[in-house]
Amino acid sequence: MGLKGFERRLERLVEGAFARAFKSSLRPVELGRRLVREMDHQRTVNVQGAMAAPNDFTVTVGPEDNTQFAEIGDSLSQSLADAARDHAREEGYVFMGPVEVHLEVDPELGPGSFSLSARFKEGVAGTAGGSLLLPDGTRIALADAVATIGRSPDCTVHLADSSVSRRHAELRPAGDGWALVDLGSTNGTRVNGATVTERRLKDGDAVSVGDVQLRFEAS
Repeated sequence: MGLKGFERRLERLVEGAFARAFKSSLRPVELGRRLVREMDHQRTVNVQGAMAAPNDFTVTVGPEDNTQFAEIGDSLSQSLADAARDHAREEGYVFMGPVEVHLEVDPELGPGSFSLSARFKEGVAGTAGGSLLLPDGTRIALADAVATIGRSPDCTVHLADSSVSRRHAELRPAGDGWALVDLGSTNGTRVNGATVTERRLKDGDAVSVGDVQLRFEAS
């Protein structure tokens, strides 16, 4: 599907949600087109022989467009990052760190004009980053530290479901990825339907914590 598939997803994801929120002459899909072109243009083979793409993007717009984007800036950045992950998954790209999109303003740029820079940025302590997608669509980004999943309010990933133990499982940094470890939970932890005590996670793995379904996404 390539670029066209990316654009269609971005239009549904961003334009559909935000079309009424602003009247800027600069459409989010234009940012997406440039972003994916930079991913394709700067892709390179890493030391493991995989095709790597840049993961840190800065979008610079003029004052007028920045005013229009102000209320949706965080959501727009997240949506562009999500779409970049989708494109990378489709093309088989890997990232060397978490995917981030930053919005900045340049007073010299007029309405409808923008610039976009992309670079390779390693995650903290070498981790490639990752996130958990919750049932309601919330994305929990994983930092370079153990993340606890459970019913207790002090858990990193708090799940208010009676099937989930207070401290159900942990996500632990493991080399350049993440490992899921069950903490002796009552109802068990599963990955792609299989009960596990410890499992190294791969991009797209379905994680079941009690009756709650999560998805692991590697950045």
